Amino acid sequence: MAELVFFSGTMDCGKSTLALQMDHNHRSRGRHGLVFTKLDRAGVAVLSSRLGLSHEAIEVEDSLDFWEAVVEQATGGRVIDYLICDEAQFYTPAQVEQLARLVDEMNIDVFTFGITADFRAQLFPGSRRLIELADRTQVPQVEALCWCGKRATHNARVVDGDMVVEGEQVVVGDTAHGRSAVVEYEVLCRRHYMRRMTSHAARAQSISAQVLPFDLDLCPLPGSQPRRASFGVDRPLGMMGT
Repeated sequence: MAELVFFSGTMDCGKSTLALQMDHNHRSRGRHGLVFTKLDRAGVAVLSSRLGLSHEAIEVEDSLDFWEAVVEQATGGRVIDYLICDEAQFYTPAQVEQLARLVDEMNIDVFTFGITADFRAQLFPGSRRLIELADRTQVPQVEALCWCGKRATHNARVVDGDMVVEGEQVVVGDTAHGRSAVVEYEVLCRRHYMRRMTSHAARAQSISAQVLPFDLDLCPLPGSQPRRASFGVDRPLGMMGT
């Protein structure tokens, strides 16, 4: 039976690469499908991976009706066995329901790929509806890593070098370091997301990943002033983290 599957995770965990690989695998076995994406970093109507792979795709506008689009293809004589839907977090809840209908009523496999939560740690509407309706929700095997080396669980938006937690939900950026773009994204573990501690902020305070697990108060809480590490032997034991 056909399934609606949601592959979800943070940025940098290989979702788009997996989408391209799954499309290749299905096509190589003689199956016929359509590839969709929305607001891809490489531009309009293309599904791209940070590894340099790409494939032409159908751009998903808010006005797109997946049911009508696929029925039109089928009416024209084209066989549709599966759909690859990247950047699904940007889809509307109604579009997610259309995808579910294609699975149930036309027996078409639908593989969706997207970020679960935004830079505010709040669910995208499309992702929320996919979690509610998907037959399966899977996390890609490749783990994105925080700058400290722990598994990244949150997406942080960085504007002019500073992490922000307010603003429009959708602002296209990338996670590539060294770019001059005003808006960038960085993946963080929950600890450093909650403490607004990006890699840039850590470097500015000369904090190492080895120090942080034992000295958590080195990470400034929102609204407080950052402090440099102090390694005096007379430091009270009660100040130490666990």
